Amino acid sequence: MMGAYWLLYRPQSAATERLKRLGDRSGGPVGGTVSIEETRQASEIAERLASPLNKLLPPSAAEVKKLQKQLMHAGFRSPGAPATFRAIQFATMAGFPALVALLCAVLARPLNSAVLYILFAFVIGFFLPRYGLKRAIKSRQQLVRWGLADALDLMVISIEAGLGLNAAMVKVSTELKDVHPDICDEFELANLEMRVGRDREEALRNLADRTGVDDLCSLVAMLIQTDRFGTSIGQALRTHADTSRSKRQQRAEERAQKIGVKLVFPLVLCFFPAFYVVILGPAVIQFMHTFMGPR
Repeated sequence: MMGAYWLLYRPQSAATERLKRLGDRSGGPVGGTVSIEETRQASEIAERLASPLNKLLPPSAAEVKKLQKQLMHAGFRSPGAPATFRAIQFATMAGFPALVALLCAVLARPLNSAVLYILFAFVIGFFLPRYGLKRAIKSRQQLVRWGLADALDLMVISIEAGLGLNAAMVKVSTELKDVHPDICDEFELANLEMRVGRDREEALRNLADRTGVDDLCSLVAMLIQTDRFGTSIGQALRTHADTSRSKRQQRAEERAQKIGVKLVFPLVLCFFPAFYVVILGPAVIQFMHTFMGPR
């Protein structure tokens, strides 16, 4: 009930209220019998009834932009992605408690005893889409990070062979399409932005913003600096490729060092109890027979 009340009667943001006041001043009815306040209320009710998914969006434009950026990092670039995500979140928030209530009705249990489970299902339905979005962002960023080293090596070879930066990016997006599709899609989109007339610096910054990978952000900063000062792109890319390979090796060594700590919990919970039963079980039985006597 609180969620439904918030969706229908939550206060508008300051920017939305200001735009509505400006629209009422400039485009109000002339010579009509309906007042401006009644027209505004009628338009708000019609908007709520006609497009309920719009009410699922956050009230602040900054939150909408933040959500759209997170969805872009996960690979969802469509304009309706924030509304779809909010619709999925609202469906899980309403569906999980309804499923718990239906299960209680099937098991013939009173609904009052399942209030705690319904609240727990509501919390799970609220946080589950966010958790899935974070996992999708982390997975895609990992794929982009893995493919960046190979893409840099191919870019170095292409530039030293006489190609320009745009042609090298096209070469990477076509040759590594089957191996690293995520980084190839980002390079192809950046190249398309430069083809339609967008500035190279702006296209490269958009490339870094779409992924959110720190290694790619440093690569973009290096390319922009090289383009400004007119230094050798091939030498700078070779140095950055060597650094990227070193970082990749260091990450692999770091993950290998963490294996010992991560294996402690499976060993303690799964292996050691069975090991103790097999090794110490016969000794305990013999001890019982010796001191307690046969029965």
